[in-house]
Amino acid sequence: MARLPRGGADAMVIRTFAHLDAAMAVRPPLRPAVAGADDAATLTALADALGTGRISGAVLVGDAEAITRLLPQSLDGKVVILPARDATEAAALAVAAIRAGEADVLVKGSVDSAAYLRAVVAREAGLRASDVLSNVTLAEMPSLPRLIGATDNGIVVLPTLEQKRAILRNAVPLFAGLGVSPLRVAAIAASEKVHPSQPATTDAAALRDEWAMGSGSVLVDGPFGYDVALSSAAAAKKGFAASLVAGQADLILFPSIEAGNATVKAWKLHGQARTASIVMGARVPVLLNSRADGPEQRRFGLLLAAAVLAGQGGKP
Repeated sequence: MARLPRGGADAMVIRTFAHLDAAMAVRPPLRPAVAGADDAATLTALADALGTGRISGAVLVGDAEAITRLLPQSLDGKVVILPARDATEAAALAVAAIRAGEADVLVKGSVDSAAYLRAVVAREAGLRASDVLSNVTLAEMPSLPRLIGATDNGIVVLPTLEQKRAILRNAVPLFAGLGVSPLRVAAIAASEKVHPSQPATTDAAALRDEWAMGSGSVLVDGPFGYDVALSSAAAAKKGFAASLVAGQADLILFPSIEAGNATVKAWKLHGQARTASIVMGARVPVLLNSRADGPEQRRFGLLLAAAVLAGQGGKP
């Protein structure tokens, strides 16, 4: 299997959440703004992050009475609480805190996702930096010796070729912060053969041709089946031994939200994966926590936000 040397010492590539936690310890602490902070799991994650020095404080927006009642003692005196009447106002006030420089990462608490994302993409008062917002989930599981990413598994339902380009550009700062260079992206399809009747294959081929040599630290190959993307043995057996991505992917680009969402859930259910997710394409890192996410996943999300801030500036 052909392999592409990475920039810098390979040991600098972050391969686990524990490694990421240690690496982010030397970074400046975050200042989150939380929309819907009347949420016990979110507040517990913030208390844990404060205890380890990963945050210095937070702006908490939502039901002020509920926030005060749920607030861990360690956060007392370290946070600003802003009352909000509903989810729409909570999201808008949290975004306003970011725009005012009072916070540097946006966190979803108890508010619904639609209201939260509307505030992020608001034309005049929002945080949009790219034409496309996209979700990246990073997973650590026993079957792989590195962190593996999936995109987009949470926002863009059926991305066009142009949207896929934006999704890849969005992902760059996160992986730069992880020390991954070049970022090796496998564009997934049901077949490795390009056919006009399967847009996932033609899009993959177009992206491969545009970023075949790792221009700007992004290297794309495909179309690949999932097995070819992650298994060197499968890649060699199917004739992709010369690929610089097959069997070595850092990030899987999915053709639809259904494919990405189902795969990430399978990682968690069948692969014993620990995961964290982050929304890219805004001016600051945006955490879109699921209601099912516990404090650990929310804490890992803050680590991803720190990695994004560390890696911002790289573009393909």
